[in-house]
Amino acid sequence: MNDCILVTGGAGFIGSNFVLKTVGAQETSVVNLDKLTYAGNLHNLESLRGSSQHTFVQGDICDRELVRSLLNDHRPKALVHFAAESHVDRSILGPEEFIRTNISGTFTLLDESKRYWQSLTAQDSHRFRFVHVSTDEVYGSLSSTEPAFTEDTAFAPNSPYAASKASSDHLVRAYHHTYGLPTLTSNCSNNYGPYQFPEKLIPLTILNACEGRPIPVYGDGKNVRDWLYVEDHCDAISVVLKAGAPGETYNVGGSSEKTNIEVVTTICELLDELVPQSKFGPHASLIKFVKDRPGHDRRYAVDARKLCRELGWQPRETFRSGMRKTIAWYLSHRDWLASVISGDYKQWIATQYATR
Repeated sequence: MNDCILVTGGAGFIGSNFVLKTVGAQETSVVNLDKLTYAGNLHNLESLRGSSQHTFVQGDICDRELVRSLLNDHRPKALVHFAAESHVDRSILGPEEFIRTNISGTFTLLDESKRYWQSLTAQDSHRFRFVHVSTDEVYGSLSSTEPAFTEDTAFAPNSPYAASKASSDHLVRAYHHTYGLPTLTSNCSNNYGPYQFPEKLIPLTILNACEGRPIPVYGDGKNVRDWLYVEDHCDAISVVLKAGAPGETYNVGGSSEKTNIEVVTTICELLDELVPQSKFGPHASLIKFVKDRPGHDRRYAVDARKLCRELGWQPRETFRSGMRKTIAWYLSHRDWLASVISGDYKQWIATQYATR
């Protein structure tokens, strides 16, 4: 077994941030498997071009033969699984791909990892880990007074996306308890930061504000999410990989509960400060409330005390410090934004918001 890890979805938002941090810290080499759907972008990994520590493979996690060959050829010490269809709105319009990727794809990875793990020597099989990166949305929705989700909260997914991730979580648990595969699951709150595809709330708000377009906010804007800066999340995954107990689940949160309208107004305030010469200021004047999406969960909140207590992880960024870094990154990476705002993206935005 080699000192490398196989990462799935490593050209996407969270996955690429994890790959960049891992290779940048020279911790280990990475074999990066990504299908390069609309949200996967090789521009995210441009700084690794020519690096001997990074091997990129374009492919599908549902391709059993490919997964098997990567495990056999590279002999990784771990598999870190980010690859997923992850946008709730897209899952409402077209759930089939979410079922295929998030459930069938995870099954393929688990089954081939089990076969590979069982072929290892006793020493190497003891070291091997399968880390499954999931979401707090599997737990459902909270009222304004209910305590935050813990690892023992019952699953109650409310969207096709959340249901597909809950199913994958159950498969990961089953492969540990049935076969002994050394799995670890992390359930994270909403991430934000560099390289996030601009269909999500924060990059969409930044992009629209910078271009003077309406900033859409669902419903009354009072839906609450816990926000986590992506680099803090990547640090948490590294800690879980190195020190987590096989079979365990760890919630990852930023302790930053905010309503959607608070998030948007914070972005507008920071843009007013960072781009005082903008002809679109004050940027809050661009906010437009639109019809709510179906089944929109009212509140998510994550209790990450188990991860902090048992593995010593803490988020480094506050919501405001992380948001300032995020906005500064997007302002200085207009070329990256231009590369991802394709015809497909424009068609998606038109489909999603034109009738709202």
